[in-house]
Amino acid sequence: MMGKIACLFPGQGSQSVGMGRVLYDELETAAGTFERIDAIAGRSLSKLCFDGPAEELKRTINTQPTIMAVSLAAWQCYKEKGGPSPDYVAGHSLGEISALVAAGSLNLEDAVKLVEKRASLMEECPRGAMAAVLKLAPEALADIAASAIAELKAGGASDDEATVVLANYNTREQLVISGSPEAVALASKKVKEHGGKAIPLPVGGAFHSPLMSSAAAEFGKVLAGCQLADAAVEVVQNFDASPAKAAATLKQKLEKQMESPVRWYESIELMVAGGVDTFVEIGPGAVLTGLVKKISPDVRTFNISDVESLTTTIAELKQLRGAASCS
Repeated sequence: MMGKIACLFPGQGSQSVGMGRVLYDELETAAGTFERIDAIAGRSLSKLCFDGPAEELKRTINTQPTIMAVSLAAWQCYKEKGGPSPDYVAGHSLGEISALVAAGSLNLEDAVKLVEKRASLMEECPRGAMAAVLKLAPEALADIAASAIAELKAGGASDDEATVVLANYNTREQLVISGSPEAVALASKKVKEHGGKAIPLPVGGAFHSPLMSSAAAEFGKVLAGCQLADAAVEVVQNFDASPAKAAATLKQKLEKQMESPVRWYESIELMVAGGVDTFVEIGPGAVLTGLVKKISPDVRTFNISDVESLTTTIAELKQLRGAASCS
């Protein structure tokens, strides 16, 4: 028996050279989606997906639009092949824009323009740092961040220099801090002193922190020119981990996303509490599937990134849904 379904869309970090190639080669719907996205972007994102090189694919300006391209090509194939309509959609950071397309709120042209602008702004953002933190609860890490800020300010640091915040709530024990290099380094040192583990991330910016406020304002100008429609299904957004369908609400929360934390485990817990027992990750990799299993081990998970996973997932979902309707 199956309850509700949620479709999830990945963010930066899920990329790999060759992603989406099998979909493009074997399914006309995927090929058409890639070609349309390339035309809108005015560059061959598909070639970057398929051929890399890895160093270019890892650059934020390329990573974000290529992940979106693969996700949306896979989504179009999921729909065409009769994948069950989700009750909720959500995306991790960048993936939220893919989720808005899947929900019918954002058209493909505006989505590509938004991601190209977002990626450009994040590539060019002021110097910053991020670190993954393991083995500490969010409350303990928030106290450590506050302590690091106070210590830096006492030493004469500016507000920007003394910025470190919780940026990603991936699971209750897998968090990310973001801020100035000095503040992230000090907080990481304190994490170790408190029995946690801090792992520097290979990024040059303080994503999802107040240091992104000027970039968020520029993104907001582009977003203002986009027409969002009311969503067909509930969209659980990163900003507050709550569902919405109204276009104005979706737009308002998306505008705040770049400088606000990604509340991922709260989003998953909300959907589970709302009756979701099946999560389908659509796009490259299986990062979100892994997080979901840690957050809620009892739910069913699938991830769709190529033709084989697309075919087997849809067949199993239809079987589960059929069994549910007969019971």
